[in-house]
Amino acid sequence: MTEYMKASQFKASCLQVMDRVQRTGKKITITKRNIPVAQLVPMETEESSAFGKLKGTIHIKGNLISPINEDWNAAH
Repeated sequence: MTEYMKASQFKASCLQVMDRVQRTGKKITITKRNIPVAQLVPMETEESSAFGKLKGTIHIKGNLISPINEDWNAAH
């Protein structure tokens, strides 16, 4: 659930609001005259490296090294 906060309230307590978003992980929508104008969301802490992202998602069935005993033609 998104929390809404008036811009004036955000301005008065900006640092505390940022700490709360970081601590709770919940986003806050900032409004001006009851119209949403910005959203404060927690930063993703995942590393940008792609290494290991698929860990646990690939399952090997059978032997990958043995020949498959299938005739095929690579010229096509």
